[in-house]
Amino acid sequence: MSHKSGAVLLDMDGLMLDTERPVVDLWIQASANLGWTISRETVYRIIGINEASSRAVLADAYGAEFPYTEIKNELFRLIYDTVEKTGIPCRPGLITLLDHLDTLKIPVAVATSTDRQQALWKLEKAGIRSRLPVVVCGDEVEHGKPAPDIFLLAAKKLGAEAACCIGFEDSPAGLRSLAAAGIRSVFVKDLLDPPPEIMATVWRQYDSLVEAIELFS
Repeated sequence: MSHKSGAVLLDMDGLMLDTERPVVDLWIQASANLGWTISRETVYRIIGINEASSRAVLADAYGAEFPYTEIKNELFRLIYDTVEKTGIPCRPGLITLLDHLDTLKIPVAVATSTDRQQALWKLEKAGIRSRLPVVVCGDEVEHGKPAPDIFLLAAKKLGAEAACCIGFEDSPAGLRSLAAAGIRSVFVKDLLDPPPEIMATVWRQYDSLVEAIELFS
C-alpha cells in the first residue's frame, strides 16, 4: 500500500507534539486568571488557526473588549512554566515515523500555524528540533490555515511539487489547508472530528502516526 512521495509535510501541535490537549485547559485557566470564563467549545474553534483568526473568533464569542493580548500573554506564561517543568511529549509513533522517513531519505518539513519563535522553542523542548531543519510558521505567510499558503511554502522550501507531497494534519483547518493546496492529506485524530465535508477531502486516515508508516516503503 506504499505511495511515492516527494516530501512529507507535518503539522506540529496535536499532530507531532501532544500540546493541544493541555493547552485547551491552559486557555481556560489563563482567561479565569484575568476574570473571564471561556468555554472549551470556543477554545476548540481556535485549534489550528493563526493568531488573527483566533482573535476574531474570541472577539465574536465574548465581545470586542475581550483582552486577547493580555490573556495570550498569561497563556504563554502558563505554557512556559509547564513546559520548563515537564518538557513536551511527542505524539505516539512520531519518532518511529521520522526514523522511517529518514531511512528512505524522504524530506520532511514542519508546517505550523504557530509563530516561529514559539514553534522552534516547542520543537527544542520536545527534543526534535535538530531533526527538522525546515520549519514554516504562521507568521511567515500572508494567510494562515485554512488557506494553503503554509503548506505550499513548506513544499517549495523542500523543492517538491505540492501534488507529490503528503501532508499530515489533526485539525479541520489544517485539512482544509491541505485540500486547498492540492496536497494529499493524512488525518490523525487528536481532539476534533472534522465535519463530513472536510473528511470527504481526506486521502487517508489513521489512529496513530506509526500506522501511517505503511504509506512509505
